[in-house]
Amino acid sequence: MGSKDGNKATLYEKLEHLRSATNSTAVNRASIVVDASGYIQDLKQRVEKLNQDIATLQTSTQQNTLPTVKVETLEKGFLINVISERNCPGLLVSILEAFEDLGLEVLDARVSCSDTFRLEAVSDQNEGQTSDSIDDQVVKQAVLQAIRIWSDEQDDHHHHH
Repeated sequence: MGSKDGNKATLYEKLEHLRSATNSTAVNRASIVVDASGYIQDLKQRVEKLNQDIATLQTSTQQNTLPTVKVETLEKGFLINVISERNCPGLLVSILEAFEDLGLEVLDARVSCSDTFRLEAVSDQNEGQTSDSIDDQVVKQAVLQAIRIWSDEQDDHHHHH
């Protein structure tokens, strides 16, 4: 490596490097570069294709991972955590509707951008009625049902290809 007038050598070496790196059989500089850029284009296309494959894989696996639901019983109501790995447009609405059907009033809903949302819902059946008819399992089933219905609707949208 110790040649002092290294400039010419390095360009030549770089070209040689490029030529061997890109499996080029070209001899002169222009052809090597043309070969190299063709090779790079080819690589880019391969990367594109890989990215598409990955995206396809991701969407197909995402179809199967439904959000998970955790329900804790509070003194007067329930704390519901819905944790989803993907964007769930419209899911919150479905869940809120499910609460309405149960006669639960949502006091506090926190939605984070990572698509995990936290809902605090209170049973407004306390007035004179036994709120025992609703327990955390009932709430959980209702939420899961809402998620299932929602996910079927999503799948219908996806099936047009």
